[in-house]
Amino acid sequence: MKEFDIAEELKKLPEQPGVYLMHGKSDEILYVGKAINLKHRVRQYFQSGRNRSPKIEKMISLIHYFEYIVTDSELEALVLENNLIKEYAPKYNTMLTDDKTYPFIKVTVEEPFPRVLLTRRMKRDKSKYFGPFTSAGAVRDTIDLIQKLYHIRFCNRNLPKETGAERPCLYYQMKQCPAPCQGYITEEEYRTHVDEVLDFLNGNTKHVMTELKEKMQNAAAEFEFEKAAEYRDLLESVQHIAGRQRITNPNSQAFDRDVVAMAVQDKEAVVAIFFIRDGKLLGREHFHMAGVEESQPKESMTAFVKQYYAGTPYVPRELLLETDVDEKELLEQWLSQKRSQRVHILTPQKGEKHKLVELAKENATMVLNQDLEKIKRENARTVGAAQEIADLIGIEKAERIEAFDISNISGVNTVASMVVFEQGKAKRSDYRKFRLRTVNGQDDYKSMEETLTRRFLHGQKERRQIEEEGLAEELGSFNRFPDLIMMDGGKGQVNVALRVLEALQLDIPVCGMVKDDNHRTRGLYYQNQEIMFPKQNEAFDLITRIQDEAHRFAIEYHKLLRSKSQVRSVLDGISGIGPTRRKALLQYFQTIDAIRQAPVETLRQVPGMNTQAAQAVYEFFHRDHPADSDGK
Repeated sequence: MKEFDIAEELKKLPEQPGVYLMHGKSDEILYVGKAINLKHRVRQYFQSGRNRSPKIEKMISLIHYFEYIVTDSELEALVLENNLIKEYAPKYNTMLTDDKTYPFIKVTVEEPFPRVLLTRRMKRDKSKYFGPFTSAGAVRDTIDLIQKLYHIRFCNRNLPKETGAERPCLYYQMKQCPAPCQGYITEEEYRTHVDEVLDFLNGNTKHVMTELKEKMQNAAAEFEFEKAAEYRDLLESVQHIAGRQRITNPNSQAFDRDVVAMAVQDKEAVVAIFFIRDGKLLGREHFHMAGVEESQPKESMTAFVKQYYAGTPYVPRELLLETDVDEKELLEQWLSQKRSQRVHILTPQKGEKHKLVELAKENATMVLNQDLEKIKRENARTVGAAQEIADLIGIEKAERIEAFDISNISGVNTVASMVVFEQGKAKRSDYRKFRLRTVNGQDDYKSMEETLTRRFLHGQKERRQIEEEGLAEELGSFNRFPDLIMMDGGKGQVNVALRVLEALQLDIPVCGMVKDDNHRTRGLYYQNQEIMFPKQNEAFDLITRIQDEAHRFAIEYHKLLRSKSQVRSVLDGISGIGPTRRKALLQYFQTIDAIRQAPVETLRQVPGMNTQAAQAVYEFFHRDHPADSDGK
């Protein structure tokens, strides 16, 4: 790519609506924005003297080049902006971090014999949709109850075209379906059941509760206690479903509306949203937002509305927001287009609607406070613990720690493990395992010398390649060197590591993780002295986790190699069984015991096996158990 001249490219910007993308040095997308006039909007980023937040100033300093996409309208630019933000998740955009989808109840009223289904997509068809609901479990419970109460079919048969094509299903035997598939009920009779379902889903449960209560009492009076218990259970289910639909304001117009409020503290933000349908509060949900630091509430709320309603299949008639949004008219136009009906965005300052917003705000604040406590605890055991280790041994930081361990049995199949902890958390994608090449027998010091030499030589090679070819630093994990190396052992292992680093001209602190006589972590060996940690301490717990993880990873790899070696040594002794047939046998039977127990006929079915090879395998495992003299 030729050198990008920002000043020159700014002159070429069109005075049209569109979307712009700010790129960093490694082509990464830093920010996506939209504009009614690309020329005016993009130029503003590069004009001096403008009052910008430190976050935006930092972003601008990283811009290497920009690109843009022209659209026919600002509304089209808004849709494209949402799609690009979702696709690339730019670092400097305020982002909705949750990607939740919500279930709906769908009644296929356009069919001759309608069904009641759970769906997460609201299509523009003739079906009736109820929701969204915040719990798929609640939806399934409701559908199950509808089946028991109103006897609606749930099969996928094309009726009435396939009437009589198959026998009635189990639901007919259970008396939960009137079998329209057999013509046992007419469309008109079945439609009365569907009308009752629609009435129930609209919240009119009083009639069915009265009817179930009467049936329960009549059954009990006639000593039909099992039937009475069934009606009682159904009644409790109806009451449970109805209880989820708390009426917010029975005197208000039965609007569908979402109530949205946000709580922000430091870099954390939580948005609470209440779903009100036909005047009833169906549920509530919360979402986390990233990148809100130094953002104005208006900006954060605008980002939420754009990103959330771009992904949800249902848009209500009203949005009640705690904070006003930018470009309110444009957002209303966009949402109205999605709903195919006029949508209003309101920021109520008093009255019942304002009380609803305050309730959502309280909910968001409560969730944020709970999350902050979790975040504090998690930071203490990860980032805080890593920094505490750095402070105690006297280095600047320990953001990346690499730990090494050796595993073998009597010098056989010697392997080494490298585990990585970043910000106090295991980074399993950077774990590496080494099968030793140059060491014969059991020599942990030489094994560690080979492991560390290979690890850092590989890292230096990657670094040179990045420098020479101008590659992105994501070339591989080996080019990232640790702030601290931890060895599973004391003075001897530390000295091995220091010799390797000196030979490679690397300056990285090295600690030994020392264990007591009971093989439990005791402290760190660093610069010829042992540093003891209080046992009730986050740093001590992190060291223990690192040591245990390095040990676990090494043993796991050693067991794998030992297992393969044992399997190979057993099957290698069979005439006519080479690597291909050995692999086929293991893939087919999984274990040696299964191969041992298989008869010749089954062995013959393995791909690549003929009768002679199958007989050889069978005889190999049964040679110590000859057949009786009578051939049985």
